[in-house]
Amino acid sequence: MKFSQRVGKTTTQKLVQRESIDDDLRISLWNAVTVVYLDRVAFKQRLPRYTRYSSLQEMTKKLWLHLFKKPVDQIPLNFSDCKMTLRKWFFQAEWYEIFDFIEACAEFGPERLQNEFVAECNFYLGRESSAYRFINNQLSEITSEEEIEEVERAISGAMNFSGAKEHLSRALKLMNDRTDPDFRNSIKESISAVESVAISISGDNKATLGKALNVIEREGNLHAALKSAFSSLYGYTSDEGGIRHALLKESVLRKADARFMLVSCSSFVNYLIELHEGQSY
Repeated sequence: MKFSQRVGKTTTQKLVQRESIDDDLRISLWNAVTVVYLDRVAFKQRLPRYTRYSSLQEMTKKLWLHLFKKPVDQIPLNFSDCKMTLRKWFFQAEWYEIFDFIEACAEFGPERLQNEFVAECNFYLGRESSAYRFINNQLSEITSEEEIEEVERAISGAMNFSGAKEHLSRALKLMNDRTDPDFRNSIKESISAVESVAISISGDNKATLGKALNVIEREGNLHAALKSAFSSLYGYTSDEGGIRHALLKESVLRKADARFMLVSCSSFVNYLIELHEGQSY
């Protein structure tokens, strides 16, 4: 703890930053861009320090093409001028534009540096109490570290269950779409991830989820009480009165609903995979 915090001159903890960004976080994220990308730029030998001759040429071009949507012939010739142009824009941008920018940097930056950049950003986002974190290279409004771990583990751990990985990635994308979020279909994708894993483990590709869970239960890999709890929670039954159908018929579904289902289904996916592989905590 800093001296100023110990003597009560500054706060030791911030409220969660949601749909906002303070100066500390803005500066920290710019520092991540600078330290990971801009300070490591390299240039072709014996050529001027021009943007087009730099190791960040492709990243810069893609930012102008896909993020700023500006003519690429307006990219500053000298790299130092390009850096200052980005810096000026960054410190005048709205909070959501900042997050668009760092998402683009995570996608367009040199591949060898992308994971480091995401890790740096997540560190600063956590330190400055932001409500957002990178998960699977997308910024997501999941504030709990435990929630983040469950979703990341489900997406990365389902390597042998490609259907589940695809469903969870799709659920995350639909939930986080800033221009047209689709919470209803995000929930469907989350549930489909559980169905995909359970059916795969059961060995019967034509089974319903209910039948697949019955197979897993009979083999001694799923406690009856847990099966009942999960079935009730997600409404796995196919009848029209099931919870699943009732939930998806709601006229208004919120991000909180989609996030809850994504985290819960990710946890259940992790649980089923661990049972199948004979692992334990």
